[in-house]
Amino acid sequence: MKTNTGMFWIVSAFFFASWVAYTLWTWLEYGYPEWVGAVGILLASALGAFIAFYLGRAHKAQGGELPEDRLDANIEDGDSEIGHYSPWSWWPMVLGASLAVTFLGIATGVWLVFIGVPLVVIALVGWVFEYYRGNFAR
Repeated sequence: MKTNTGMFWIVSAFFFASWVAYTLWTWLEYGYPEWVGAVGILLASALGAFIAFYLGRAHKAQGGELPEDRLDANIEDGDSEIGHYSPWSWWPMVLGASLAVTFLGIATGVWLVFIGVPLVVIALVGWVFEYYRGNFAR
């Protein structure tokens, strides 16, 4: 996390230097600064600083070094149990297709949304509760 903090401080400094250069360049070119681009670049610098500040505070609050920050760490040190994914499940594909129908309805005709939304609900319920029935019940 220390590396990420440093990278975001560098990003913030780069955008701040870009903001200074852009503002001066447009001021010399047109006689006044171009405000939309200048404010956008300055806000990008502020966003990098906010993220760097947050990561720095989170790094101090965690009370130890992450495996990514240690030179003697192995790959398996950072490998934790994230969750469970069913490689044989068809519900993600059903959910994707029903969401595609729903968004197609939003883009083309509202009547298609009334078909897609119940399919989305069915797919979500099926995916969430697939381990409660059938061969893989627990």
